[in-house]
Amino acid sequence: MNETLFSLDFFGNQVTITAWKLIGYTGVICFASRWLVQLAASHRSKRPTFPLFFWILSLTGSLLLLLYFIFGKNDSVGILSYLMPSAIAAYNLFLHIGDARRREAKS
Repeated sequence: MNETLFSLDFFGNQVTITAWKLIGYTGVICFASRWLVQLAASHRSKRPTFPLFFWILSLTGSLLLLLYFIFGKNDSVGILSYLMPSAIAAYNLFLHIGDARRREAKS
């Protein structure tokens, strides 16, 4: 997965794209876009809120970046940077789903 898929000229610098980099880029997009989801949800409800999709994007982005840093880059700093956020996102996703089920059972 480290074979070059294609190269791009990015402001005079040659950027080599591999399958692992695509996984990493997808993780970055997921992890960063979660804040846009949170912003839209808070704007809609007129109060700070973290919707289910925020936690799904957090977990997905964290796991993709963990895969990239473990297998694609073998970088311990990157691994440690996304290990805790993935655990916290998984826990909050678990809480969010459990809360939704309890609310559903009450009605």
